[in-house]
Amino acid sequence: MSIVTVQLGQCGNQIGHELFSALCRDSRGTHGLCSNNENQSYQDSCKERFFCEEESAVPAARAVLVDMEPKVISQALSMAASSGHWRYSSHSHFCQKQGSGNNWANGYCVHGPRHKEAIMELVQREAERCDRLGGFLTIMSMAGGTGSGLGAFVTQCLRDAFPTSFILNHVIWPYGTGEVIVQNYNSVLTLSHLYHSSDALLVHENDVIHKICAQLLNIKQISFRDVNQVIAHQLGSVFQTFTCFSIFFPNPKGIDWQVRPPQAGSCIPCTNKALHFNTSIANLLILRGKDVHSVELGSFQDPSLYTSWLNPQDAFTAWKTPRAFNKYEKSAALVSNSQFLLKPLDSIVGKAWNMFASKAYLHQYTKFGIQEEDFLDCFTTLEQVISSYTNL
Repeated sequence: MSIVTVQLGQCGNQIGHELFSALCRDSRGTHGLCSNNENQSYQDSCKERFFCEEESAVPAARAVLVDMEPKVISQALSMAASSGHWRYSSHSHFCQKQGSGNNWANGYCVHGPRHKEAIMELVQREAERCDRLGGFLTIMSMAGGTGSGLGAFVTQCLRDAFPTSFILNHVIWPYGTGEVIVQNYNSVLTLSHLYHSSDALLVHENDVIHKICAQLLNIKQISFRDVNQVIAHQLGSVFQTFTCFSIFFPNPKGIDWQVRPPQAGSCIPCTNKALHFNTSIANLLILRGKDVHSVELGSFQDPSLYTSWLNPQDAFTAWKTPRAFNKYEKSAALVSNSQFLLKPLDSIVGKAWNMFASKAYLHQYTKFGIQEEDFLDCFTTLEQVISSYTNL
């Protein structure tokens, strides 16, 4: 089944380009741990999922590029074409020479409705080119105007136009020290809207990726491209595994990613978990490359890792494949639905509320149609999410 990627804003388009580059490099490689037939099947499945064959011999990414500034899209188109191994379709992008800056409301209330028809026409065209549409992947920032406001609007449009298709939103969590002064407002508005439209959110924190670049990769002068390449590698190693298992989200091998507390009257055993213990709802561990089948995974099924109303055997799944990812002999990735984001989420909501209580910068939103009542609804939604995860 094929996946259509929607790249939104500067962040989404830059990461999207790095992701397709990583996927292409991986699919073109050969690995001694797999037979020629297995490797060929892997390459064919990857092309079906993420690329489509056109009249030229160069595969085209199944993607739609959206931004309110043409520069980043032009760079992405050019770099993909110059690789000689993959490209974007000539009709896959939409841009206007009018930036929405860092204003969420301008992206959501103005640019979204104004350009809805043109953007959704591109999405529809890309979806119709799939023999079997598996769903949509959106890539966006939480903090900026175009990436967050327009991204939230487009996700709602995807839900309305494709009510039965799975929608996975990949979002980039802003640096804690701040990128834009209203990033906490933008993040609260984005997350609350995606909560109502998306099937799942996959989050990368800029601060965490920055530490990986500095401490593990020993990069002295860290650029946004360094950060984006680490994110793309992690995404690619996960998504290519779905190619290995010929499966797409949302319910891999029985994992239930939703927060579903026990019914009234159910017996809930007591546990003595340490304060700040990171309780999980579901964990998916992906092992690729050499010696994957000899790895001992019993510790991942420890009942203390999971909420007490779930059977650990139902909450944990491991996928193993000898087909390595890119240049690495071995790799591991953990996709976790857990309390890990509680602290950063609570921090963002708290900072946004403090600004809202003093009515700081609200005029930048109200002038485009986002009212104080809309903010209150968003705060309520996220407080409910925080409460649900806190009480796991």
